[in-house]
Amino acid sequence: MIRPGHVIALSALALLTIGVVMVNSAGLSIAPGRGVTWETIAYSQSTIYMGLALVAMILAARLPVLKLLPGVRDARTWDAGQGPDSARWYELRDSGFVMWPMWVGVGLLIVAMSLVYVPGLGHEVNGSHRWLRVGPGRALSIQPSELAKWGLVLLMAWYAWRVGPMLGRFWRGLVPALAAVGLVAGFVVLEDLGTGVLLGTAAAVVLLAGGARWWQFAMMVPLAAAGAGAAIWHSPYRWERIMTFLNPYAEPEGAGYHVIQSMTAVANGEIWGRGLGNGLQKFGYLPEDQTDFLFSIICEELGIPGAALVVMLYIAMLSAGWIIVRRVQPKVLKLLGVGILTTVGVQAIINIAVVTNVVPTKGIALPLLSSGGTGWILTAGCLGLLVNMDRLATALAGLESAAGQNAAAAAESDNAGSATRTQDQARQTAIETGPAGGSVRHAALASPTPGHD
Repeated sequence: MIRPGHVIALSALALLTIGVVMVNSAGLSIAPGRGVTWETIAYSQSTIYMGLALVAMILAARLPVLKLLPGVRDARTWDAGQGPDSARWYELRDSGFVMWPMWVGVGLLIVAMSLVYVPGLGHEVNGSHRWLRVGPGRALSIQPSELAKWGLVLLMAWYAWRVGPMLGRFWRGLVPALAAVGLVAGFVVLEDLGTGVLLGTAAAVVLLAGGARWWQFAMMVPLAAAGAGAAIWHSPYRWERIMTFLNPYAEPEGAGYHVIQSMTAVANGEIWGRGLGNGLQKFGYLPEDQTDFLFSIICEELGIPGAALVVMLYIAMLSAGWIIVRRVQPKVLKLLGVGILTTVGVQAIINIAVVTNVVPTKGIALPLLSSGGTGWILTAGCLGLLVNMDRLATALAGLESAAGQNAAAAAESDNAGSATRTQDQARQTAIETGPAGGSVRHAALASPTPGHD
């Protein structure tokens, strides 16, 4: 029987496979010696990243996740407020600022992201410091913002579960979490506004699911909007993207070039597409065709069926994930699952919206499709955690079903024994009681014996 975890794993495998093929197709060049064959695809860098992503998903699906989270022993007991030190955390603590594991995690994420500014480690691309170059000859590229994206989801899920009902208190519960989110997302916004918005959105959803109050978040919306507006106003290229979104044809050879070429690629695909490998925009016309704008190449070469297949795979993955979140019992895992689903879903929506010029251009990749080793590996690993939750929920359901069957069998056995004892008692009563209600023995003594008159 196919379980939701199987659907997630198969959808991830399908998306990674499409990603490998399309990244190599987008890398075609008219230069001699750059042909793409199935052999070159099999030994390409994207195939290696796909293999690492699958390994990460398998390992994550087998992790004892409850034992790895700080302070977690029996999450089901803790959810009921019966943990060994629940009173200490829920009643005696003054605020969430004392949750030191969260602050240690925040500090580690900020340190990791700050490494992009270290000479010899950081790698600047298009004026942005977002990557680290490591390994022999600095051949490997790592994007620390990916670590921050998934690390913040884990921290907020743990925090919302750990503080429990105190999350509904503004100063003692919610403000410490918002401070942590603000530090991490604010550092990301220095180089990447889109990813910073994605981090903040996923963290907000986790906190709301964990018990934060909507009206308290509504109070913070003006402050968040003011921060985003300031980041746009003080960055010329971000303001230029807003203007380009409103009218890309104002500068068709300048700021609007990228968006126009993306929409051209989508339009050239028409219904059935030009065919795999037959796209034209990738030959020097569409920038970032292997990364942020890979969906344009998919639309151009595979048409509506290819684009619909990608969208349906995301829908199947998210739907299966939601079923798992509803089934799994420990609240900390529910919150983690909500964060993973929100991150993947919002990221996919933003990327497709950017490619079709529904929203201004942002540097956000399409999950499991756009070229990027760090993104593929970490995303697949987090999806593996959902598979892990499905295994846990199925195992717990099996144990509860077996316990219920044993209880029913025991009850049935008790009922059968009771019925047998009732029948025995009735038979004994019938023996000892005569037809007229008198004693059989008394009737025998009182009646004359035939032949003795």
